[in-house]
Amino acid sequence: MTLNPDSLERLDPNRVQAGDTTGEETLRLHLERYRFAAGHLRAGRVLDIACGAGYGTRELCDLATVPVTGLGVDISESAIDYARAHYEQPGTEFQCADAMVFRDDAPFENIVSIETIEHLPNPTEFVDRIVSLLAPGGVFIASVPTTPSVDANPYHLHDFTPRSFRRLFEKHQLEELASFGQDQPFSAGQVVKRSEDRMQQVRSNLLAYYLKHPSSLVKRVVSTVRHGFKNKYLTVVWRSPLT
Repeated sequence: MTLNPDSLERLDPNRVQAGDTTGEETLRLHLERYRFAAGHLRAGRVLDIACGAGYGTRELCDLATVPVTGLGVDISESAIDYARAHYEQPGTEFQCADAMVFRDDAPFENIVSIETIEHLPNPTEFVDRIVSLLAPGGVFIASVPTTPSVDANPYHLHDFTPRSFRRLFEKHQLEELASFGQDQPFSAGQVVKRSEDRMQQVRSNLLAYYLKHPSSLVKRVVSTVRHGFKNKYLTVVWRSPLT
């Protein structure tokens, strides 16, 4: 069973190394998102789509204020193996499947998608598909970075602003119930020096990348002027129509 604990995309509380301030801060933010989501769940089933190592699925089930059962789904077999070994329990299970083709026999009262949408080639298609899996009156909770991330993170395919993120959901007539913003300050020096394990996977040779993608440089400069050296994230809770 393999799971890279230093991966930008495969975080697990049991594997963050002591002294890795970036990893510890990233984990804290992820746990805060799951705790926020747990407080907005309806009674019923929870789909944690792109669940990674599985700790978030377990958090949702452990912290929910109503009776729920959880299903964590991820495309990575190694991540699902790890999740089953460390986080599966009665009422929480895991399945290996591609989020873009996943289907189930019954709709879900809750669907959670934490830091998923920015990785996908077609976010609109993903949202359309996931919304179709919601029960009437069901809750969809999703989060994305809302400052530029594609330049530094080679796993990210899209940058979002709060406005462009919410626009993905407009045609589905979902009701926004709550939102939760987070800030993560970072050190430009750490990014350049790659002084921590997680920084090793930041995109190499950013200058060459900016020369090929000048619009990304513009986004980074604008974001830095506006927010400083800070990554921002937004989690939103939507509810589907009752009929």
